[in-house]
Amino acid sequence: MKIIAPSSVSKKELPLQLNISFQKVFVLFQKYTNTEYAHHPYHGAAKEMVRIFEEHPELLNGFSDISLFKKYETQINLVLDPLFPEPLLLNEIKAASIPFSFTSFKFTERFENILKNAGEDYELNVRNFEDDDMYIMACTFILGFVYGYNVDLKRPFYFDIPDKTTGTMKYYRTTFNADFSEITATENAPKITEKDFKELLNNFDNIDLWKEKFPPNSYIFRGFGLINLFDVTAEEMLSSIKANLLAGGPHLLYHLQNNLIDFYGIKDLKLGYSIFDNINAKICETIVKKSNSIILNNHAEIKCDSNYFCDAVLQKVFKNHETFIISDIEEYGLATNKNPFYQNLKLVGIKSIILIPIKATANGDLALLEIASPRAYELNSVNVNKLKDIIPVFEAAVKRTAEERQNVLEATIQANYTSIHSSVKWRFYQAAEQYHLDSQSDENAKLDEIIFNDVYPLFGQSDIKGSSDARNIAIKEDLTTQLSLAINVLKDACKYETLPIYDELMFRVSAYLSDVKKGLNAGDEITILDFLKREIYPIFNHVKTINSALSEQVFIYMKRLDSELGVVYEKRKEYENSVNLLNDKLSKFIDKKQIQAQEMYPHYFERYKTDGVEYNMYIGQSITKEDSFDDIYLYNLRLWQLQIMCEMENVAFSERKNMIADLRVASLILVHSSPMAIKFRMDEKQFDVDGAYNIRYEIIKKRIDKANIKGTNERLTVPGKIAIVYSQEKDALEYLKYISYLQSKNQLGVIENLELEDLQGVTGLKALRVEVIYQKDFDAKNTITFNDLIKEIEA
Repeated sequence: MKIIAPSSVSKKELPLQLNISFQKVFVLFQKYTNTEYAHHPYHGAAKEMVRIFEEHPELLNGFSDISLFKKYETQINLVLDPLFPEPLLLNEIKAASIPFSFTSFKFTERFENILKNAGEDYELNVRNFEDDDMYIMACTFILGFVYGYNVDLKRPFYFDIPDKTTGTMKYYRTTFNADFSEITATENAPKITEKDFKELLNNFDNIDLWKEKFPPNSYIFRGFGLINLFDVTAEEMLSSIKANLLAGGPHLLYHLQNNLIDFYGIKDLKLGYSIFDNINAKICETIVKKSNSIILNNHAEIKCDSNYFCDAVLQKVFKNHETFIISDIEEYGLATNKNPFYQNLKLVGIKSIILIPIKATANGDLALLEIASPRAYELNSVNVNKLKDIIPVFEAAVKRTAEERQNVLEATIQANYTSIHSSVKWRFYQAAEQYHLDSQSDENAKLDEIIFNDVYPLFGQSDIKGSSDARNIAIKEDLTTQLSLAINVLKDACKYETLPIYDELMFRVSAYLSDVKKGLNAGDEITILDFLKREIYPIFNHVKTINSALSEQVFIYMKRLDSELGVVYEKRKEYENSVNLLNDKLSKFIDKKQIQAQEMYPHYFERYKTDGVEYNMYIGQSITKEDSFDDIYLYNLRLWQLQIMCEMENVAFSERKNMIADLRVASLILVHSSPMAIKFRMDEKQFDVDGAYNIRYEIIKKRIDKANIKGTNERLTVPGKIAIVYSQEKDALEYLKYISYLQSKNQLGVIENLELEDLQGVTGLKALRVEVIYQKDFDAKNTITFNDLIKEIEA
C-alpha cells in the first residue's frame, strides 16, 4: 500500500489525538448482514467484510501507528474498495486520508500517476497553511463536531504538485469528506462554554488562547477522511497573472512567462512584449525590460510594413486588432517567400507563435503580446481559446500601465518644466480642491491666490565671470576664420581667371576682416554674414565649376561652416559647450544637495541657469502646514548656503581641466533679515515678492553683481572669492561665525570688510568678501554633512 506522510507530521502539534479507525464503514457493512437484506446483492460481501473486522479488531478500535498500514494492507484495501469504484479510478483524483496531517494511504490510479510524475522527493503539503493555522482549524472542527458551535473557517486546501514529464507545476484544490470520522473529548479537555466561544471569536490570532481552551491532544479523533483533488491550474494561473500584473515590477515579464508555462504545460514557452507606435508605424521595445520582444530580437525598433510582415499580419494584427496564430513557422515561410519576420523567428528558434494585439492608448498604439514555442503546432488555433479569460486581464493591465506612464510623464513635466516646487504643492492642491468644491454651486468660482506670508528669503548666484567678453572674443575669432577662408578662395580664383570682380570682392572682405580685428559693434556680425550670402556665395558657385582645385577650396570653406547656422561656429561652440558643462555640473550639484536640505525643514527652492547659476530660497512657517518654524532653521539654511557656495566654487574650479574655454565663477550671497510675502503670479506661472516694500529686495538682486567697492572701480564679485552682501550689522556678525567655522575646516581664507558704491535706488549696502581655499582632488561626494552643520548651529 502506498503511504504518503509529510515529514513534518510527527512534529506537528494538534488538539487531537489521531486514530485511524474504520468503525463507520463497519457499521455500514453490518447493516447488510441482517436477515432483512438476505436477498440483497451486498449481503454475502457484507458478511465477509464483517468477518475481516472481527478477525482484526485494530481496524475497528483504531490505531495511530502508521506502520500498521502495511500490516493490514490487504484488509484495508478490501474494506475501502466500495468507496473507490473501479470505473472512476482513472478519472477521479481521490485518496483516503487522516485529517490535519494529510497522511494518505489509498489512492485512485490517477492520483498515483500524478504523485509518480511529481518525483520521489515530493511531499503532499498544503499551500499557505502554517502549523498555527492548522491547530486553530482543528479547534473549529471540534467546536462544531462536539459542541455544536459552527464557525465558518472554510479555507480551501491547495496542493502544488510538479509534473516532471512536462517540467511544469499543476495546482489542485481539495475537498474533504469527514463522514467516516468522529471526535470525543478526553478527561483533560476543558468544557467550552458560550462565553469561551465568544472569546475565541474575538481572538482568532491568539494561538495561546486557543491552546488554553483546547490543550494539545485533549480530544480524540477516530476514523478517516476522503480527499478529492480538482485540477485548478487554469484558474490559479488567471489569479496569479492578475496578482503579478497588479504587483508590476522589473521582473513582471519573467513571472508572467512562468504563469503561461504552467498554464500551457510547455516548459520552454517564451513570452515577449512590444509596443506598436501607431503614429510612426513601427514596433518598438517596451520599458518593462530591454530586449524582451521575441519579434524584435534585440532590434530597438522595426518598420511595420509589408517589407517586414506579410499582408495577413498587417491586416489582422495592426489594423483589425485581432489575434494571429502561426502554428508552423516553416509553412508560414513558404507562403511568404521567407520574409524578414519569418527569418527573425527562425533565428531565435521559434516554430509556433501567437500574436495578441491589445489597444494601449486612444491614438491607436498597441501593446503586442507574443507567446511562442520552439515546436510546431504546440500553439495553435484550438488552444489559443484557453486565453479568452486571460486577455481581458492583460487589457486592464496595459491600460493601467499606459495611465501610469502618462502619470510619470506628467510628473516629469511638473518636476522639470513648471515652478510648483514640492514644498508648496500642498497649497496648490488645497486651492484646487476648494475651487472644484465652489464650482459645483457657483459658476463664477475663482481660484484662490497663492500667497505665503512671513517667509525669509535667501539668494545666491555663481556667475561665470567675463562671459560677455569671452563670447565676443569667440564671435570675433569665428568671423576672422570665416572671412580669411573666403579671401583664400578668391585669391586662388584670381590665379585661373583675371577678373576685376575678384579683386574688388577681396578688398571688401579684407575691409570687413580689418574691422572685426579692431572690435565688434552691435549688428556687425549680421551685416557681414548678409554680405557673404548676397555677394560672395554666388561667386563661389561659379568658381567651383572652373576646375577641381577651386572646387576643393570652396568645399573646404563650406565644410568649416555649421550645417544648421551656415557660419563658422567653432570658437563659439567651444565656449557654449564649456558654459553648458559648467552650468550642468553646478545645477546638478545644488539640486542634489537641496534635496538633502529639505530634510531639515521644508522650504521653497527655485533655480535658474544663466551664464552660471542663481537661485532663490524662502523659508517660514507658512511654507509648511505641519512643522513648527524656529529661527534655528533659518540660521542652519544660511550656514548650509555658505557651505554649498564653497563646494560649488570647488566644483567649478575642478571642471576647468574638462573645459576648452577657461571659465571661472564669481559667487555672491544676498542676506535679507526681514520676513516678506511671496505670491504666485498666475500670468507668469512663477512666484514673486509681494508688496511695494519688498520690491527693493528684487532691485538689489538684479543690480548687486554689478556693484563696485566704494571709492574704487573694482567689482565686488571676483573669481576665487565669495561676496556676502548685507545691510544690518547683526547679519555680518552671524556670517562671521559661519565663516570662522568653515575656516576651521580649511575651506575659507582671508576676510575683507567692504562698503559698496550706491546703486540706483539702493544705498548703505556692505559686504564681507572671503577667499575660497580650493581643495586638491575635490570630490563632490565627500563634503561636510548636514549633521555637521546642525551641530555647529546648535553650538
